Amino acid sequence: MAHQAPLKFIFYIAATPEKVWEGFVSRESNRVIFSGAELQADFKPGGLLAWVGAEPDGKPMTYVRGKVLRFEPPSVFQYTFAMGQNDRASRATIELVPETEATKVTVTYDEWAEDDPT
Repeated sequence: MAHQAPLKFIFYIAATPEKVWEGFVSRESNRVIFSGAELQADFKPGGLLAWVGAEPDGKPMTYVRGKVLRFEPPSVFQYTFAMGQNDRASRATIELVPETEATKVTVTYDEWAEDDPT
C-alpha cells in the first residue's frame, strides 16, 4: 500500500517545552482543542490512546483511537491514530525543541495511505 508524502508543520510558542508539552497531553487542554472530547491514554510505548466524546444523542463515541509509539517528556510524543470507524492508522510525531525565547514545535503526520478517506 502506497503512502502519501508526510505533512510537516513547524510552530514557535513563547513558552517552555514543559508548558507546551502539557498542552498536548493534559486532559483539560485536549477537551478545549477537541470540542469536549476526553483524551484517554496510557502514556507509555504500546499504550492505547483515544479521544472519546458524545454523539448528538448523548451516547459515548470514540472519535480517534491509536497507540503510543514514543513518549519522552517533554520532547517527543509519537502515536498512531485512526479516525472514527476507519481501520487505517496514520502516525503523528510531535517534537519540542527549546529555543532562546520559545519552543520550536514540529508536528509531522505520515504513514497514511493514499486511499485513506480521513
